[in-house]
Amino acid sequence: MDILQLLVSGIANGCIYGLLALGFVLIYKASEAVNFARGGMMMLGAFLGITFINASYADLPFLIGITLAALLLGLFGYLLDRFVLRAIFGQPQFAMVILTIALGFLMRFFAGVIWGHDPTSLQTPFVGKVWMLGELMIPVVDAVIILTTVALTCILYFFFARTRLGVAMQASSQNQMAAYYMGIPVKRINAIVWALSGVVAAIAGVLFAAKGAVEPSVGLLFGIKAFAAAVIGGLGSLPGALLGGLLVGIVEPFAGRFLPEFGQIAPYLLMLVVLVLRPGGLFAQISQKKV
Repeated sequence: MDILQLLVSGIANGCIYGLLALGFVLIYKASEAVNFARGGMMMLGAFLGITFINASYADLPFLIGITLAALLLGLFGYLLDRFVLRAIFGQPQFAMVILTIALGFLMRFFAGVIWGHDPTSLQTPFVGKVWMLGELMIPVVDAVIILTTVALTCILYFFFARTRLGVAMQASSQNQMAAYYMGIPVKRINAIVWALSGVVAAIAGVLFAAKGAVEPSVGLLFGIKAFAAAVIGGLGSLPGALLGGLLVGIVEPFAGRFLPEFGQIAPYLLMLVVLVLRPGGLFAQISQKKV
């Protein structure tokens, strides 16, 4: 029963890691760059959710609050690409790495100025509630996280597979120059990808805030673990990001329970093993380029 409890908690945490890893993959597929401000965007999404939902702030219904947080962070992602990231278009990828790291520091600084550095929790209608399946206790918040991740995954799959915009994003990620010559507005597509990444980050942030307390530095740790999840699954694979997140989320509590000395580094040990055995990740979609 303890193992089942650890498994449920690990899957719920893994869903949050997987949603964050999806953002890494979306940006990488669009521009072959890694967004190290991803954790900061999740943290901002969590604080926006708290601002819209908590009784001490706007006191809006949960669904309305999470929708507004997602829309606002999506707009932030769009404007970030349009007015900041596009300025370094054509520069080495290292420039994007440095810029997104700096953006992460700025996000944490301004979050501390606006919301303070004390841990803050999100007020939800399902806080403290549990479902009992025999002797297995499933917190309602964990069930909501898992169901939301499944629903969002299905929506993203339909979007990329069945809509014109989703197909255009896939074409742009495969070959930006060819997509440009076929009439696809690549720069606009990249901005929309950043907006979509912001929406997913906001949802992940609100779900995390519903499960635990939030403070400005929490995004850094979660962002690093989500990056490990994206690498484990394969930076070019959306299903791989979710699988990597689940693996990290499951390995972490089991390692903390049975091998406490390795609890904190278990996700990175898993990433190291995967990179040694399969350098491109479990669902590698990276192919060699001919010059």
